[in-house]
Amino acid sequence: MAAAAAASPPPAVELAGIDKRFGAVHANRAVDLAVGAGTIHGIVGENGAGKSTLMSILYGFYEADSGEIRVDGRPVRIRAPSDAIAAGIGMVHQHFMLVGAMTVLENVTLGAEGGRRLARGAAAARAELAALGAEYGLAVDPDAKVDDLPVGQQQRVEILKALVRGARTLVLDEPTAVLTPDETNRLFAMLRKMAAQGRTILFITHKLREIMALTDRVSVMRRGEMVATFATRDTSPAELAEAMVGRKVLLRVDKAKAAPGRAILEARDLTLRDRAGVARLDRVSLTLRAGEILGLAGVSGNGQTELLEVLSGMARPSSGSLAVGGRALTAAEFDPRRMRTLGVAHVPEDRLRHGLVASFEACESAMLGREGDRVFGGGMFVDRRAVVADCAAKMEDFDVRPRAPTLRSASFSGGNQQKLVLAREIGRDPDALLVGQPTRGVDIGAIEFIHRRIVTLRDRGKAILLVSNELDEIMSLSDRILVICGGRIVGERDPAATDERDLGLLMAGVTERAA
Repeated sequence: MAAAAAASPPPAVELAGIDKRFGAVHANRAVDLAVGAGTIHGIVGENGAGKSTLMSILYGFYEADSGEIRVDGRPVRIRAPSDAIAAGIGMVHQHFMLVGAMTVLENVTLGAEGGRRLARGAAAARAELAALGAEYGLAVDPDAKVDDLPVGQQQRVEILKALVRGARTLVLDEPTAVLTPDETNRLFAMLRKMAAQGRTILFITHKLREIMALTDRVSVMRRGEMVATFATRDTSPAELAEAMVGRKVLLRVDKAKAAPGRAILEARDLTLRDRAGVARLDRVSLTLRAGEILGLAGVSGNGQTELLEVLSGMARPSSGSLAVGGRALTAAEFDPRRMRTLGVAHVPEDRLRHGLVASFEACESAMLGREGDRVFGGGMFVDRRAVVADCAAKMEDFDVRPRAPTLRSASFSGGNQQKLVLAREIGRDPDALLVGQPTRGVDIGAIEFIHRRIVTLRDRGKAILLVSNELDEIMSLSDRILVICGGRIVGERDPAATDERDLGLLMAGVTERAA
C-alpha cells in the first residue's frame, strides 16, 4: 500500500493555506485546493465568495498574503502572470483580454514575441495555431481582426493564446457567459479532449447544469472559504446549491398565473438599419402588458440587443412606431431620459458597457440617470450624503456585497454589479422594465433573488420584457414567449405548451418544422 501511495502522481496544481485580504475584506481564508492532472475540476460559489480572487492569485494578478502554491508537487512563487505562464498555467477571463483592432495572430503573440516558443517569429506561431486548431477543434483565421469575430471565436483566441504559451493547466472564468448553447457544446467537446490528452482544466461557473455535465470533481467556496469538495457523480445541483448559499435554494421559479392588463408598450413594424443598410430589426411588432412577463428568445446577435436599444430610447428606428401608455412617440422622444420619464426602465445586457461606470463609486453608478432627482438635491449641486445613503439602502434591499457605497463599481463581483443596476432601475418604480440577460454571470443564490424580484414586480402590475440566452430562464419566468431570428419575430409560444427543442428550431429559423 505504501508503494502504491508513493507511485501516485502529485496534483497538477495545489493551493495550500491561501489567505488574502483587501483592507477590511477577507477575500480568501486559508483556502486549500488540490486539482488532479488530466481532470476537469469545477469551482462554484456565490458572487463574492472568493473564486476569482483565488484564481487571480494562481495566475499572478495578486500575490497571497500567506500560503503556498505547488505545481506538479513543486513549490512555485507566482507574483505576476509571467510567472504563472512559466509554470504552465494559462487563464481565459470572463471579459476577454484581447485587442480588437489587432489580428488573431498579433493577439496570440502579443507580449511573447521574444519568448522561447515564439523565437522563430510569426511563421512559427502561425504553424502552431494551425496545429492546435486541428488538434482541438479551435480553428480560427489567424489574419482575421478580432473585432470582426463572433464572441465564440474570440474565446477560441483566448484559449489559443494560453496554449501557444505552453499552458498545461487552463483556468476558465465563467467561459459560457456569452456563448450560445451550440458554442457551449463545442467548448465542452474541446475541454474534454484536452483533459483526455493530459491537460488540466479549472472551470469556474455559476451554472450547476454545466458543472454536472462537464466536470470530474467540484469544489464549493462560501464567504472566502473552501467549504466542500465532491466527486461530481456523487453530488446533485440541490446539494451544491445548498453548500454554496448555506441554505436550501429553490431551483425553480415559483409564481402564480399571470393576469395581463392594459398595454403599457406597443411596437408596430419597428425596423432598424445599420450604416451599411442591413436591417438589424425587420418590422418587429409586440405588445407588452401590465402584469405580464414577455420573454424574448433567440440566438445572440439576432436583433435582441437592437430591440432593447430602440425600446429604451438608445436608438431611433428607421421606420415603425412605438407607443407608451397608449400615446405614440415622436422621433425626438426616442431618448433614454425621455423614456425614463415615461416610466420605462432598462437593465442593459452589458452591465459594464451600458449599465454602470466601472471607475465610479458604487453610489455614483447607483444614481446614473437620476442626478436631478430631488432626493439628491434636485439642482446644480448634488447632496453627497443623500447619494451615499440612497445607495446604502439599495445595497441592503438587494443584498449587494460588500455594503460599501464608496467602493469603486469595478471592485464588485459581476453578480453584485448586476444587483446594483437592478436596484437602481427597479427602485424607480417603472411601469415597464426592459431587462437584458438579468442573470448573466450571477450565482445560484442571486439568480433566485433576481427571479423573485422580477416576479414580484409583475405581480404589482408592472410589465416586463425579458431577454435571455438561457432557455430554461425564458421558459420558467415568462408568461408568453416571442422568438426572434434574423431581426424578425418568427413565432409566439405559451411556455406551458412548448419545449427547448421547439424553441431551438424557431431560433434557428426552422419555422415550418417547428409548427
